[in-house]
Formats: sequence, structure tokens, C-alpha cells
Amino acid sequence: MRFNKEVFKSLLWTAVSMAVAGVLWLGGCNKQQGRQAATAPLPEVATVAVQPQRIELTTELPGRTSAFLVSDIRPQVNGIIQKRLFLEGSDVKAGQLLYQIDPAPFQAAYDSAKASLGKAEANLPSTRSRAERYKELLADKAVSRQDNDDAAAALEQARAEVEYWKAAVETARINLGYTRVTAPISGRIGKSNVTEGALVTAQQPTPLSIVQQLDPVYVDVPQSTTELLRLTRSLESGRLSRGGTNRKKVKLVLEDGSAYPMAGTLQFRDVTVDPMTASSILRVVVPNPKSVLLPGMYVRAVVQEGIRENAILVPQQAVSRDPKGNPLVLVVDTGEKVSQRMLTLDRAIDDKWLVTAGLETGDRVIVEGMQRIRPGASVKAVPFEAANLK
Repeated sequence: MRFNKEVFKSLLWTAVSMAVAGVLWLGGCNKQQGRQAATAPLPEVATVAVQPQRIELTTELPGRTSAFLVSDIRPQVNGIIQKRLFLEGSDVKAGQLLYQIDPAPFQAAYDSAKASLGKAEANLPSTRSRAERYKELLADKAVSRQDNDDAAAALEQARAEVEYWKAAVETARINLGYTRVTAPISGRIGKSNVTEGALVTAQQPTPLSIVQQLDPVYVDVPQSTTELLRLTRSLESGRLSRGGTNRKKVKLVLEDGSAYPMAGTLQFRDVTVDPMTASSILRVVVPNPKSVLLPGMYVRAVVQEGIRENAILVPQQAVSRDPKGNPLVLVVDTGEKVSQRMLTLDRAIDDKWLVTAGLETGDRVIVEGMQRIRPGASVKAVPFEAANLK
């Protein structure tokens, strides 16, 4: 029994010692955790301060190019094409000879008309003399009144015949000139639809070829009536102004995404709305000295709407959405606490959103570090450019 008592005392002492050590260890851990919790740093967020600025608002619209001038080359007389005197796809000048129609029948008609005119003019002097003599003789009653009237009528007929043949000569001369088919405008000529030896007819529906002036060119841009009404309301309310010396300048973006180097000029806005598309046409005149723009090419036109004097822009990465899709941002207030602001957005400008409501001058908008914070939390705000988040 004595042995058992000694063992029991030893075991009891060991258990008490372990319990005391455990209590001391737990107390030390709790104190260490408390010290760590007390010294934990505030979450760091990067912010940008809202500052109003003057910006130029633009709209990017699709458009199609078209030639500045277009002329269909059609024959004015019937005949056989003798020669084609141009190179397809080349530049031609106004008045340049393009086709030669066989002039022989028209030359003969012209010569015949000239001969008939000469004959009529040769008969005119004698007819005039006879009429004058009969008029003098009538005073002496040497001829009858009827003979005098016949002589006067013959004179008028001779004069009319001269005028008739003058007109015939002019018509024959014009038709002879039409055998030389010339370019009515300067520009670039396309392919020829006829070859030498082909029979052509006056006013035929198929043109011999087409000449187009490509410098400058037109760009026709459809603008929806919804956009037009929105722009009108913005101007009337004063949110936009028509300021700027280049408000009629239009920039172009080509199909491959590159910028066209020369700006165009807004010429006019059509007053008619297409009922099928609910849009009106803006016509832009664009210089094209190197013929980069070809008729029918698709482009995007950057049209200036106006100037907004006190615009507020925030980085797109700072804007998030609630479950309903409404835009919002987190801002740091004067107490270094996070608050939430609902926004009204206008449009994206490069990598920023244009804000029309929800922010004021001086607001610090959180751009980075939003994943670790919630509204009401205390944070440490640093400028966005100098942020060094961990």
C-alpha cells in the first residue's frame, strides 16, 4: 500500500504541473494575439482626387466614302468606235480625248449643209433686188399688187431658207464634234466597256466608261435622331458648348484601325430623316491627295459634339456594378473611412468614364485595393500613382 501512495502522489504532482503550464501557455498566446491585433496595419488603398476639367466630346460614327464628282461617259451620236485613246485606271484631264467615233458620215452631213447654206445665200441677193424693184414699180402702177406681194414673199422665204441652213450647218457641226468623246471632268477613269470596232448609240444606257474625281472625297455619315436629340438637349441645357475653332473638323479611322492623316470638314447636315433607319446624313469633305480613300470604302468618322467645361472623369477600373447593374464607386471620406457612391455615367473616353452625377470636386475615389475593404471600413489612402500595395 505504501508503494501505491507514493506513485499516486507522483502522478498527481505531474498532472498539476502540466495543468499550470498549460494555463500559462494559453495566457501567453492570448496576450501575443492581442498585441498582434492591436498592431495590425490599416488596409492601404490607391485613390485619385476628382478634379473637373475641360474636355472635347466626340462621337464615332460609321460612314462610307463616295467620289466628289462622277461622270458617266456616253456617246451623243451613233457610230463605230475607231480608237480608244486612254489607259484604263489612269488620271485624265477635263477635255481630254477618250474615244474617236467614225466621223465620215457626220463630216459628209456637215459639208452638205454648208453647201446648201451657200446656195441659199447665193439666191438671196437677186430675190432681194427683185422685191425692191417691184416695190418701186408698184408706186408707178407698172406692176400689179399681186406681183409685188409675190416678190416680197419670195424674199422672206429666201431669208428663212438661209437661216434654216445655218441651223442645219450648226447641227451638223455639233454632231461632228460629238464623234470626239472627251472627258467632262478631271479625275480617274475606270475600265472601258467597249473596244475599238464596237457600235455605240446615242444616249445608250451602258456608259463607255466612268470618270471619278477622288481628291477630295465625300464621307457620308448617318447619325441617328436619338443622338441628334440628345446633343440638342445638351446644348440647350448648357452642359455642352459649341466652343472650339475646329468644331467642323472631322477625323477618320480606316478599316484597319489606323488614323487617316488628314482631317475632313463637316459640310452640311441633311434635314431629311430616313424613315427606314431613323437617321440623317452628315456629309464630310476629306482631302485625298494620295488616293488612299476609294469610293465605297468603310470608315469611322470622329465628329466633334462640343466642349464640356467642368467634366468629371474617373478611371474605368474604379467603377464597379451592383447586382442590378448600376454603376458605383468607393470613396474615402474626411474621416479616412470608406463610403459608397452611386453614379450616372455618360460615356467612355479612352480608359475613363465621364460622370454626370454622383461625384463632386475633391472626392477621393478608390482605384486599387477595393477587394479587401467594405463601406464603413477605415483605410490608409495613398495617391494612385504612388501606390505600393502588398
